[in-house]
Amino acid sequence: MTVADPDRATRRVAATPPTRRVKDSRGYQVFRVVNVTVLLLVVGLVLYPFVNIVAQSFSSEGAITSGQVNLVPRGFNVETYRLVMSDSLFWVNYRNTVVYTVVATAIAMVLTTTFAYAISKKDLKGRSVLIGVAVFTMFFNGGLIPNYVLINELGMTNTLWAIVLPNAISVFNLLVMKAFFENLPAELEEAASIDGLTTYGIFFRIVLPLSKAVIATMVLFYAVFFWNSWFQAFLYLDRAELYPVTVYLRNMIAGATTSTSMGASADDAAQVAANIQAVTMVLTVLPIICLYPFLQKYFVSGVMLGSVKG
Repeated sequence: MTVADPDRATRRVAATPPTRRVKDSRGYQVFRVVNVTVLLLVVGLVLYPFVNIVAQSFSSEGAITSGQVNLVPRGFNVETYRLVMSDSLFWVNYRNTVVYTVVATAIAMVLTTTFAYAISKKDLKGRSVLIGVAVFTMFFNGGLIPNYVLINELGMTNTLWAIVLPNAISVFNLLVMKAFFENLPAELEEAASIDGLTTYGIFFRIVLPLSKAVIATMVLFYAVFFWNSWFQAFLYLDRAELYPVTVYLRNMIAGATTSTSMGASADDAAQVAANIQAVTMVLTVLPIICLYPFLQKYFVSGVMLGSVKG
């Protein structure tokens, strides 16, 4: 029986020459410097408009109209924010936006995932017809007046359903999810079927857990769309307490910021008139900005997974 010599092992490790780090070539170093510089410039160009809008929202009317506001607020004021956020209708409309977005996104995800999974099966009878119908709607629609007549005849005007149902399925999102489902290994579903799972069991217990990336991406797409949507509500809703916050803020930009409508003085109204666009953008985009960092990794991987074959 041979006894291991710990000192010998130690000497062997000590005698092993350290791994030499391969030095980057001059061309690669230049590439990295140029790459970092270009990316920093792109980041700056992307961030500048948003920072400028935030600065304008906290600046005085005179500073904005004279072009003094760049990246830092001038003549700091929060009067516009105070006037907007002190209005109870603003919070009612904001709550409506949250409800519309959550309900519409949930319905859209249920319909999109189930439809995409169905048409991803090449042995489905009538598959080409279903895909053709979906793609047809990307290029043709009934038009504004027929759509309004249809919604009105269905009794959906001044209801939640007029907002969430007409855009329940985005064909672009549908095709992305279809491509993703087609790339899932068929052997997984076959093995689950042999183990006794039904089609619904395979979908809920196998397919959906493997599709977190693309699902998170679609949730972000739908949530952003419904959050920013205002024309549907403007068209089908005629009661102010049912409006989403985008319509509320759109009405302010269009002229509802007078001293009468806002209950403010003439000076306050002038202040709002100069700041309203900036405040509108900040208040509207803030929730999405807060949501995006949590979905960023899924957003990038989901889009890539839905576009790669094999």
